[in-house]
Amino acid sequence: MTTGYTQTAVGPRIDDRLTGFLDDWRSPVADPDVVAAYQLLTDFILSGGKRVRPQLCYWGWRGAGGDDCDEIISAAAALELCHAGLLIHDDIMDGSELRRGHSTIHRSLADLHKGPDSEAFGQSGGILLGTLSLAWSDTLLSSCGVEPGRLRAAHHLFDAMRTEVISGQYLDILAQLRSGASVSQALTVIRYKTAKYTVERPLQIGGALAGASAELLDAYSRFGLPLGEAFQLRDDVLGTFGASADTGKSALDDLRDGKHTVLMAHALRLASPAQLAHLKTWHGNPELDEFQAAEIRQILLDTGALAEVEGMIGERFREAARALEGAPITAEARDALTVLADQLAHRDR
Repeated sequence: MTTGYTQTAVGPRIDDRLTGFLDDWRSPVADPDVVAAYQLLTDFILSGGKRVRPQLCYWGWRGAGGDDCDEIISAAAALELCHAGLLIHDDIMDGSELRRGHSTIHRSLADLHKGPDSEAFGQSGGILLGTLSLAWSDTLLSSCGVEPGRLRAAHHLFDAMRTEVISGQYLDILAQLRSGASVSQALTVIRYKTAKYTVERPLQIGGALAGASAELLDAYSRFGLPLGEAFQLRDDVLGTFGASADTGKSALDDLRDGKHTVLMAHALRLASPAQLAHLKTWHGNPELDEFQAAEIRQILLDTGALAEVEGMIGERFREAARALEGAPITAEARDALTVLADQLAHRDR
């Protein structure tokens, strides 16, 4: 298996396109504080990130027979702008301090303008910058240069993707109000917040841009949904057991926020009365520190919740692999997507 089709090949070209686009869309006013905010947004977009969605969009195009060209690089880069905007908003909703090893946008804005209203300013400014990045994603996709009929079909999928991910995010915040989400409910959040948004739709958008058949778009769905679920399940594991130095975000945030992950749903289902009492006391408690977090992690191990999730990841990875084997795509794209699938399901950061 070759690794030549991974981020090392496509990622730098996506970054170059983003850099050029952001150079063209600098602050329209000379106010130094506005210029500084635009620079924060530019730095956030260009620094770090796995470029997962652009890579999948690119290989969705190539799998449908599309040639390597600037048009697909532009379209794929648009997905990264969409992702950046959603991450900024997500960090505001979660009150996160770190993203990709650096201060989150709203935190950085608050630090730039110290004062009694700095926190509210940071959040308001973050909402605006996140919305700007989302608007830019439309601008870049619409101007990518692909034939209008194919672009319309792809844009319809892009619109569906944004509707789905916002619905999934809304389900996620609803779960914070509802006690003890089941495994099934947590999986529904994963499907709409992550699986369709991260894997299925980017593949289909790339395919539609290249004029993919309905058969191929269905194959991308059969591959993308289980792989997207595996990706998020792995993310949940890393969010609880990963090291901040590797993941770029706090390993306490998900526990303090009371995230109703599949991992936690299994733990609640399998816990003894004493373990359940401990989980209900500390999961979602803003006072949780590393000591209580370590106790929760031990419960996740002792109940078998972690083993259950690792099993689910393995099942979904194998389902995606089977779907990919039977997909009517080019050999080059099959090789690339095989590598990407392994990276997404089995990553350690």
